[in-house]
Amino acid sequence: MKKLWAQTRSFPPGARLMMANQFAINLAFYMLMPYLAAHLSGGLGLAAWAVGLVLGVRNFSQQGMFLIGGTLADRLGHKIPIMAGCLLRTLGFALLGWVDNLPTLIAASAATGFAGALFNPAVRAHLAAEAGERRVDAFATFNVYYQAGMLLGPLVGLALLAADFRLVCTVAAAVFAALTVLQWRALPAHRPPAGTTRQDGVLTQWRSVVANRPFLLFSAAMIGSYVLGFQVYLALPLAATDALGTRATAVTSGLFVISAAVAVVGQLRLTDWAKNRWRPGEALVRGLATMGLAFVPLALSPRDSRTAVLVSLILAVALLAAGSAIVYPFEMGTVVALSGNRLVATHYGFYNTVSGLGITLGNLGTGALWDYAGHHDATWLTWVFLTATGTACAAAVAALARTGRLATPQALPAAG
Repeated sequence: MKKLWAQTRSFPPGARLMMANQFAINLAFYMLMPYLAAHLSGGLGLAAWAVGLVLGVRNFSQQGMFLIGGTLADRLGHKIPIMAGCLLRTLGFALLGWVDNLPTLIAASAATGFAGALFNPAVRAHLAAEAGERRVDAFATFNVYYQAGMLLGPLVGLALLAADFRLVCTVAAAVFAALTVLQWRALPAHRPPAGTTRQDGVLTQWRSVVANRPFLLFSAAMIGSYVLGFQVYLALPLAATDALGTRATAVTSGLFVISAAVAVVGQLRLTDWAKNRWRPGEALVRGLATMGLAFVPLALSPRDSRTAVLVSLILAVALLAAGSAIVYPFEMGTVVALSGNRLVATHYGFYNTVSGLGITLGNLGTGALWDYAGHHDATWLTWVFLTATGTACAAAVAALARTGRLATPQALPAAG
């Protein structure tokens, strides 16, 4: 904790604000979202398809709109999208707790998703700008606060849920309302981003990003890492259910705690350790390889041994979290480097949109493979596929680094 506090204080106020901001965002988000499906199905009596629709709209409205959010941040400055996103999520979370008809619930869910698309690219771009050359350290510290919010949010939500789900929503909305006021008072007025002019149109911005071939290649190479990271929500719970039956829910909750705890406790140490030994490209390759290797214990574990499966799940989530912790700060720093420090938020928005599409397609493939492997008594196929995905990602990034495509460009021409 002392190291975290010292590291946090070493950054400018603007960077510290983004770290506190992200902690509060995740605290409020995970205070509510883990319990929303149960509220919609049990509390409101919605059919399963309606629950899936409400949750799916939230995910689509966020993942599909990241590019819009990043573009707005580069055109309007970081303050307006961050404030607008926090305000929109205030309204969305309040509605989720106090309405009971499907159209309004869908609108509230869409608002909460679009809110994330608005403030996420702007927050990361502002952090990168404030941190300057120390952006790897800044993103490592940022991730500690990010994971801490994920860790504490469900616990706070569970305590509030003992009273009423509407109280959970009200408190979560109040957190975002407070953040809106904080951003209004603390963030600086709009400063035109580097490399842009008022005459630049939106299509010009987008063409400039699409013309950045090294960035596009890096975005494609990293898709698999997001597919792997999402398996804490998909393949690992499926494996727990398959092997542990009624104990699976408690085990799955424990896996989330382990994942967040590894990042909170180990992030700064892992980042320092990686920085002292490897160049950024090397750190990315080794982190991605670690994420792929996380699934090897499950491939080797006998399905008929609950103890073996449980130990393998714990090893898998710990290795996955450690690999992600190594990758994240170097990954975020590389996005800024490949942008040439120009249209940073738009690059983040595009990167997140590509990642979101990759998660959707990757989950479809993983789920289909899980069903096929289950029918043929060969669940190891899923784990081999995920390990191969991590290996392929590591190999792709290694190739980019070896050919010099991860280096900071001297200048990026604007597409005409």
